[in-house]
This record gives sequence, structure tokens and C-alpha cells, in this order.
Amino acid sequence: MSTLTERTEPVETASGYRASRTLPLRVELVRQLKRRRTLIMGGILAVLPFVLLVAFAIGGEPGGGGDGGNRINLMDTATASGANFAAVNLFVSAGFLLVIPVALFCGDTVASEASWSSLRYLLAAPVPRARLLWSKLVVGLGLSLAAMVLLPVIALAVGTAAYGWGPLQLPTGGALDTGTAAQRLVVVVAYIFVSQLVTAGLAFWLSTKTDAPLGAVGGAVGLTIVGNVLDAVTALGDWRDFLPAHWQFAWADAVQPTPEWSGMIQGTAISVTYAVVLFALAFRGFARKDVVS
Repeated sequence: MSTLTERTEPVETASGYRASRTLPLRVELVRQLKRRRTLIMGGILAVLPFVLLVAFAIGGEPGGGGDGGNRINLMDTATASGANFAAVNLFVSAGFLLVIPVALFCGDTVASEASWSSLRYLLAAPVPRARLLWSKLVVGLGLSLAAMVLLPVIALAVGTAAYGWGPLQLPTGGALDTGTAAQRLVVVVAYIFVSQLVTAGLAFWLSTKTDAPLGAVGGAVGLTIVGNVLDAVTALGDWRDFLPAHWQFAWADAVQPTPEWSGMIQGTAISVTYAVVLFALAFRGFARKDVVS
């Protein structure tokens, strides 16, 4: 009578295989850059400064915002210099237009693979799930940041050609020299990017939950709009302080003679907290998801 001996064999992997080397960032970046939606989004952001330039040329000098506080008065100085024109482009875009590339780049990335039935093949490569999400998240955030940098850079070039190179004229009076203005605009772009991390986290989480890219992108944009609507409800009182939308224009405090940082600090804390939770939910849920597409 024979005796069967059960042995546990070590799991063997292919020679040279390293999980950290699968789906390199450069490969994912090239894939995303070649996609039509990336090119279209970049084209829209590049055209916006020209649209505003034509609007100011047709409508005359901007003005009429005297009752709305410093944020609205920024429009009155749009044609003062290239720096002012760049700041106004950020002002008119931060509330909605810049939400779209963030939701698109972070919400379409995983869901599109599922809709093409290529997600399971990526995982069978084998690309670890955490590595797959990490690569797609880093590239999505990188493209979102690139979109936010592209807009003011082109606006600065267009505004300088049209209105000249000069200091940043402040709506409250006074001006910032060109060097200081450039630093403040960098701070503004950085803060807008951080404030959009909530949209990025929401879009990325939805992208791991659905096979419909438009559902993930539309859901993130829709919930962001809901946040803006709730922030307009003054009856909520101090509860609005917990809404990321409440702090989305706190960057206006950076374009003052003496910048005020408290609003941006609170807005950063709120945005980062929400984003970390949403990114964690995305990684946790995708690790247990039954991928069939």
C-alpha cells in the first residue's frame, strides 16, 4: 500500500519578472497621450484664451463687476497685462472647465479598459492590480496637472502679445511686479490642482466600479456640480466649510499685496482628506473586484 505525500511547491515566476516593472509609466503615458480625447481636451484649453481675447475685442474693456468683491473685480483688470489675462483665464475656468479634464483623465482610465474588454488581459500579463491602478492614477493626475499648466501658459503668451508684458494689476489697487506675479500664478495653479483632487478621487473610484467611462466621468462632474449648488445654499451655514467647493476660489487670496493663506490651507486640508479616502476606496474595491471584461 503506497503512501501519498503532499508537498507544497513554491510558486515559480518567469526569469526576470518584476511586478514593479510591469506597465511602466512611460508606456501608459504614451497610450493616453495618443488617445483622441486627450488631444481634443488639450485643443479646447489651448483655444480658450483666443476666445476670451476675441470676446474682449468685440465687447470692449471688461468691467461692471464692482459689487462682487475682489474675485469678480479681477475681470476688470483682464486687459491690463499678460499676467492679468492669464489670471482671468484661470478665474473663468476653475469653477467648471478645469473640472472636466480632471474627471476625464481620472475617470476614463480604468473604465475604458473594461469597456474595451482589455482590462483582464492587462491583469493576465501579469500586471498586479495595485500596480495597474497606480500607473493609471499617476498618469491621470499628471495629465490633469498638465492641462492646468497649459491654460495659463498659453493665456500668458496670448495676453502678452495682445496687451503687453507688465505687472499684475490688483483689483484692490496696486500691482505685483512680474517676478512676484509669476510666483503667485504658480501658487494659484498648484492650489487649483489640489482643490481638484476631490474630483480626481471621485472619478477614479467610479472608474473602478463601472465599465462605462461616461458614467464615471459624468458622475464625477455631476457630483462636483452638486457640491457647488450646496455651497450656494447659505442656510447650511458652517456646514459649507466641509464642502470642497466652498474653498475652490480661495486662491484669490494669493493675488493680493499681502497674500492670505488661511483659506488655502483649509481648502487643501479638506480636498486632500476627501481625495485620500476616495483613492483608498478605489484601491480596496478593485483589489477584490471580479474582473470579467
